[in-house]
Amino acid sequence: MNPKSVVPKDSMSIYENFYLYICPDNIFIEPVQNTNVILNIDRVDFTTQKQTNKGQIPNESNRQQISGILGIVNLLVGPYIIVIKEKKHIGKINGHDIWQLLETDMIPLPKTKLHLNETQVQMDREYLNMVKQNLNTPYYYFSYTYDLTNTMQRLYNTSAHFVNVPICERADQRFLWNYYLLNNFNLDHQEFCVPIIHGFIAINNCILNGKEFFWTIVSRRSRNRHGPRLFKRGIDQNGNVANFVETEMIVEYNDTRSSYVQTRGSIPLYWTQYPTLKYKPAMQIAQSENHLEAANKHFNEQISIYGQQILINLIDHRGAEQELETKFRDIVILLEDNKIKYEAFDFHSECKKMRWDRLSILVNRVAHEQDNLKYFLLGSDGKLLISQKGVFRTNCVDCLDRTNVVQSLLGRRMLTIMLQKLDILNFGQKVEDQLDFESLFKSVWADHADIISIQYSGTGALKTDFTRTGKRTYNGMFRDLKNSLIRYYKNNLRDGVRQDCIDLILGNYIVNVNEGVSLPCPLEVKPAIKYFMYPMILMIAFAMFMANAVFTSEYNTGTYLFLLFWGTMVMCVLSLIFYYGKEFVNYPRLSSIDNGKRIQHHHQS
Repeated sequence: MNPKSVVPKDSMSIYENFYLYICPDNIFIEPVQNTNVILNIDRVDFTTQKQTNKGQIPNESNRQQISGILGIVNLLVGPYIIVIKEKKHIGKINGHDIWQLLETDMIPLPKTKLHLNETQVQMDREYLNMVKQNLNTPYYYFSYTYDLTNTMQRLYNTSAHFVNVPICERADQRFLWNYYLLNNFNLDHQEFCVPIIHGFIAINNCILNGKEFFWTIVSRRSRNRHGPRLFKRGIDQNGNVANFVETEMIVEYNDTRSSYVQTRGSIPLYWTQYPTLKYKPAMQIAQSENHLEAANKHFNEQISIYGQQILINLIDHRGAEQELETKFRDIVILLEDNKIKYEAFDFHSECKKMRWDRLSILVNRVAHEQDNLKYFLLGSDGKLLISQKGVFRTNCVDCLDRTNVVQSLLGRRMLTIMLQKLDILNFGQKVEDQLDFESLFKSVWADHADIISIQYSGTGALKTDFTRTGKRTYNGMFRDLKNSLIRYYKNNLRDGVRQDCIDLILGNYIVNVNEGVSLPCPLEVKPAIKYFMYPMILMIAFAMFMANAVFTSEYNTGTYLFLLFWGTMVMCVLSLIFYYGKEFVNYPRLSSIDNGKRIQHHHQS
């Protein structure tokens, strides 16, 4: 345990800037801070060697500046090295610079593509675009000197040996998003490698009562069981849940550091909700799986990492969500663990008719538990003053919209306590009474909601009008309608490709170099003919119906029969499309994980 600082001076630091030289037979990477060392990557056998710089780089070589290596991904042409091309400084945490990833570059190690046939070249290009698409998803963050994968409390509770281990190795593997890419690289050269997290970071310099402090939110998305909302639900056999996010709120004031952690994650049961073209596909709870065993694995890990668990379940107690709520409650009872407390709150029922002020019922109900679990506080002398003993684990169905609203309210209540303890707020003052800071607080939490939602559902969050303004508005409801329609489109017609992109970057699918030669390439799987035929007939029928309805100057029996025919055709084709709904959904072409088992999805009749 380090008594002086959350993060001591790192003896295994990472170089920050590099010169990259691409030569016919080699790729050289030279640290700007230490030009006596170069990394030599052979473009024939793909080996990497750290060498003393003795002029191996040809004088005529063109150089470009990069900011680190994310790792290597193997595609059909061979290995591609992924480098950071552009970054943005967003602030400091505990004195350490924090960066946002803006742009990457992917450089093939093989000198040529002549060993590929025409089909393979095309498939390799598609794989390459998938990786790039994933890396363009907002947002990735990194630091050369601070371990962003761990909370302040976890960093404090490390041994003295911790700082002698490279950041990539000591990182919390749940949140190390380029874990697979780094493993493909030579881990002996970790001073060239940059670990990244996926999520949201906002660092704010604030003043209250004339006292200046930093208020920060860091959300870390787990790479385990990750994917778009309708393809990844529930739990797997290893106890990993979908859409698991750890959110840490940090306050730094006069060398005193404080943090408060919450988590969110899908209901830890075996359940699915695959897209079928219906607006709300049916939720299905697996009957043959051992829910208790998987939930036990999940909560054993959560308790070992975070301590006591207060489970806030916000889903409906009636209708489509009722069975899921009942099953979750029953599993918690069967776990018989006094470190787990279940708190059910029917969000939609309690807050119907725009009565969102009733959320105070929930906050007041769990206030005692929140006070008991406390937060992390480290004095300016490095002495531990308070430890957080547990977390609120909040969920709804998606763990997005309802979850973010409740997390922001719990976060605001705890922030008031933390600021009072640090003497930034006087006794009796609350965050919500500080108008400028309250506006910033709401804006940051609403931005946080949008980014976390984009990463999981493809659109910004719903209900952010309440987060931003403290009340539900009709404009907010119209915005939610727009986002809901975009979600429907993306979840049904685009998310299969998004799942493929995720599987490639996380190593859930490994490209075989024989694809397109002796093995079939899953990217070549073509949809059934009705996938194109039915929508085409629908568009023609609809166009004919509208043309006759709008442009006919005189209506007679023939016109009405014509309208009846094309109207009937539209309804029949629509019925067929929804009957064969799954056939028209954009399912992943690579692999996905369902209850911890690898399966294949194809468009077939």
